[in-house]
Amino acid sequence: MPEAFIICSNLSFSWPDDVPVFDDLSFTVVGGRTGLVAPNGAGKSTLLKLIAGEYPPTGGTVSVHGVTGYLPQTLPLAGELTVAEVLGIAPVLRALAAIESGDAAEEHFAAVGNDWDIEERTRAELDRLGLGDVTPSRRLHTLSGGQVVSLGLAAQLLKRPDVLLLDEPTNNLDLDARRRLYAVLEDWPGCLLLVSHDRALLDRMDRIAELERGELRYHGGNFTAYERAVQAEREVAERKVRSAELEVKREKREMQQARERAARRAGTAARNVANAGLPKIIAGGLKRRAQESAGKADDVHGARLGDAKARLDEASRALRDDQKIALELPDTNVPAGRTVFLGEGIQVRYADRPLFADGGADLAVRGPERIALTGPNGAGKSTLLRVVNGDLTPESSTELRRADGRIAYLSQRLDLLDLDRTVLESLAAAAPAMPRSRRMNVLARFLFKGDRVHLPVGALSGGERLRVTLACVLYAEPAPQLLLLDEPTNNLDLVSIAQLEGALAAYQGAFVVVSHDERFLREINVTRWLRLDSGRLLEAAAPDDA
Repeated sequence: MPEAFIICSNLSFSWPDDVPVFDDLSFTVVGGRTGLVAPNGAGKSTLLKLIAGEYPPTGGTVSVHGVTGYLPQTLPLAGELTVAEVLGIAPVLRALAAIESGDAAEEHFAAVGNDWDIEERTRAELDRLGLGDVTPSRRLHTLSGGQVVSLGLAAQLLKRPDVLLLDEPTNNLDLDARRRLYAVLEDWPGCLLLVSHDRALLDRMDRIAELERGELRYHGGNFTAYERAVQAEREVAERKVRSAELEVKREKREMQQARERAARRAGTAARNVANAGLPKIIAGGLKRRAQESAGKADDVHGARLGDAKARLDEASRALRDDQKIALELPDTNVPAGRTVFLGEGIQVRYADRPLFADGGADLAVRGPERIALTGPNGAGKSTLLRVVNGDLTPESSTELRRADGRIAYLSQRLDLLDLDRTVLESLAAAAPAMPRSRRMNVLARFLFKGDRVHLPVGALSGGERLRVTLACVLYAEPAPQLLLLDEPTNNLDLVSIAQLEGALAAYQGAFVVVSHDERFLREINVTRWLRLDSGRLLEAAAPDDA
């Protein structure tokens, strides 16, 4: 594979309504694996589209050296397409079939080109991505969301690209599919630029590129090394801010002391002049010189104070916004041993087929257990959460019992709140007995301060909507004793995931969380692991860090 790279020079891009996304952005992406990180809305997906040629820049240039493969976050694919059509190999397969049947027309050989081994290469790529049972003639609508993502990646790899652009490639992938993707990318030799919030995937990168304040900054090493570097930068910046704040206070104090000394000298001089009986013209000259001297001293101290404030502003700009949520949630405490949910022999049917194995699924949640529910896509994890929450009545069960405490359900769609209500009104609806001053304090802890509490929920970003939803769920009356979370990190940026982890760390009740993000599950201190596979719900060991 030839050396591949990406060069963006003075790149600018604005939406049709003239809202700017980038302005004069310049950077180079060399070979190897590069992970691109930034908050939601910073323009990561837009940048990949510009590099892929899907958007024209409004200024500057984009140059890609080598064949490009691009996997967008949302695949624009019709359900009636065949696998062969999605992979882009349908014309080659038709030409090969015609040649094998004895048709030696020149257009068939032109269609095949150098792809005489296309069937073998296709089968190898599909096998590597866990699609070994998927045939070229199969229709797209018969595949799961995770299988469609894997198929889209296979389509790009079959192009033999030199440069590979991937936008959130692990979305909708279960744990097994994620691990296969990790292995494929670790073996891929070209230039990879990847946008992801999957920290396990980012930890397999050679470098991290951070898009911040209109600039792209590189950090050598994987995501864990990047986090350590950011933390070190934050600590240095905090020390500089503290030092600059002390300097401003010192300069203010010295300036005030100088003014007081000048005032005392002026008072003393005035009395001396009066006592000496000097002529008015001489006394006036002495007074003017004293005032000029005091003014010059004031100017000197004012300049020093201005310099100190400028250094404080510079230090403050270098300080990253921590954006951490710090909570205390004693009302969510559940005593050890208290049964908050008990279901035995749970059975649900879809299209006259039982979802769970013979005898149904058994689930008991006791005390402040922190349960991770894992398993392949389509196993029935979300369905089981709906049964626990009471949204879905099972066809049969030998016992189904919920404690008196409240159960709260947080779906990945974040659709619990009225979009027309403001942030403050949403919390008031969830906790009507809470005093307004306490509501303001709670929302400040969730990083809603000042006028932002009056924004409608529908106008919030994904991360902001997560925060207000968490505030309403965790501070609702009565407080939830069982929390159900269904793929809560999907489509969240890394800052929002960290905020969710912080909120769950303070939660003292029981929860059941469905997630394929192993690092997220470790960070929220899961105490019990369950796996739902082939209709059976079984205790599982905690996964290793591989």
